[in-house]
Amino acid sequence: MREFFREIVHALEEGRPVELVSIAASDGSTPRGAGAMMAVFPGGGIAGTIGGGNVEFECQRLAAELLERGGDALRQFRFALGDAASLGMVCGGGVTVQFQYLPAGEQRIIAVLRDLIEADGGNRDTWLLRRIEGERVTAMGLADRTGPRHLDIPPEDLELLCGNQAVFDRGWLSIPAVKAGRTYLFGGGHVSQALVPVLASLGFRPVVYDDRPEFADPALFPRAEKTLCGDFTRLSEQVTVTPEDYVVVMTRGHQADYEVLAQVLRSGAKYLGCIGSKRKLALCRERLMEAGFTEEEYARLHAPIGLAIGAQTPEEIAVSVAAEMIAVRAGLEDGLRRPLG
Repeated sequence: MREFFREIVHALEEGRPVELVSIAASDGSTPRGAGAMMAVFPGGGIAGTIGGGNVEFECQRLAAELLERGGDALRQFRFALGDAASLGMVCGGGVTVQFQYLPAGEQRIIAVLRDLIEADGGNRDTWLLRRIEGERVTAMGLADRTGPRHLDIPPEDLELLCGNQAVFDRGWLSIPAVKAGRTYLFGGGHVSQALVPVLASLGFRPVVYDDRPEFADPALFPRAEKTLCGDFTRLSEQVTVTPEDYVVVMTRGHQADYEVLAQVLRSGAKYLGCIGSKRKLALCRERLMEAGFTEEEYARLHAPIGLAIGAQTPEEIAVSVAAEMIAVRAGLEDGLRRPLG
């Protein structure tokens, strides 16, 4: 998301206007849900996506027209054969799409987007808020856990708008543009090396920790937010795991796995996963129980890690782990807790 808004800011500062296209609401089965965004630039350049297919094609065409005349719009599209407003798709749902014209060089908008980029770098929950009257955007700003910025908004509206999903209500469009939380990967081996670029592309903000300098080398992990080298028995010297974070345990052995899990199992992390054979994990579980952890606490651990897709190679395992983490982020993990293999 950071790169998406950087492209927009770069265009505006260069003197090029941008049409920002957002899915404000969706129902039924659709290619992308509410909150998906796309930017259309002069000359046909595109950043982001709202789902591809006919809806994106039609939105790109309309965005180009609006860009020419400096206009906003609000449009509905249906995905059902035979519907008069249908786009010839069979998803069976519909979307409301909001189009916002961003004038070239508009300092107020640039300031909002720069603050959003800074919030992403600072790992702070942040919502992009827009006031929509008719089809026009009449106010644009941000909100974080401390309150709104760049605009005024009633407290009761702010509470409604700052949730986990995009909201289009009471004349406001709110999109959770930055979600706090990092992914701590303990162990920098082959699977972590395959997993980091996948997680980075999905917005999981990977941080790699290993006790061996050669496996905590930033050159191995160009897509990682940072790499850390330290003793697995003293994680707190460099890491504080919060309930917003994800934890992936992939150390080189049973002892290190145990040391890490003993320190993170009660962290409240949103996701805890550990790679390993059933035998190795059983030994680790036995030691944790002896150390005073409960079955309920251990049950939060995804072990073996990843979805059961028959993954074998580091690259395949990376896909299975990333898919499981996506499910957790979407609140779907209860139906997906199946072991690999």
